[in-house]
Amino acid sequence: MLALLHTSPVHVPVFDALRDEDHPGLVLRHSVAEHLLTRARAGGPGAVADDVRARVLEAVADGARAVLCTCSTLGAVAEACAEEAGVPVLRVDRPMAAAAVATGPRVVVLAALESTLAPTEALVEEEARRAGRRVTVRALLVEDAWDRFLAGDTAAYVRRVASAADAVTGADVVLLAQASMAPAGRLTATRTPVLSSPRPGLAAGAEAANAAAGNAVAAGPAPSRATGGSPGMAGRAGVRHLAPPRPAGE
Repeated sequence: MLALLHTSPVHVPVFDALRDEDHPGLVLRHSVAEHLLTRARAGGPGAVADDVRARVLEAVADGARAVLCTCSTLGAVAEACAEEAGVPVLRVDRPMAAAAVATGPRVVVLAALESTLAPTEALVEEEARRAGRRVTVRALLVEDAWDRFLAGDTAAYVRRVASAADAVTGADVVLLAQASMAPAGRLTATRTPVLSSPRPGLAAGAEAANAAAGNAVAAGPAPSRATGGSPGMAGRAGVRHLAPPRPAGE
């Protein structure tokens, strides 16, 4: 089973559809925690590191063989949980960043949220070092796009992102930093490659979950342990919406 940590419910049907197209039979468990992104925008990703860690460990306790974080702002803090979790913990945008580095040295990152720019830029540079390549990264904010997303006008949001991608010049590749931007790639007219994260990210997550499951089978049954804790991710296709903690006394 692959657990997905989202900061918007819009991602649930997107990843379910990709699973049905590319990975039939893969069991997904969705966990939606919108408040994590709100807090990370205000205080930086580190402000929610403990909460992200708790969500990852909870997913593993509920049976996840791998965890995929679909929020680009929180990807690095999620990945940092992998050693403690004991399962692969991936960020959805890493395969996209690796593909961008392989495409060319002039990389433009588009994001609708300012909090996503620096983490994605750092990720591209990390993948370039890993590949032994030199890149120049420009990170651009798509003005006014996020307000349209929050207003529920996803069509206008996607059009605004596509227009921004078409306006990019002097780039070998354009990255759509947030998973929610992916539909814009189908609307662009630019001849520059435009990459998005959901499909390659899910493929990496599926590979990690399947490999972990295979290793577990090869190792034989684990010792039985008492079940308990939160049942929130039990069931084949559950979606869990995580509310922020209530203040004391509320």
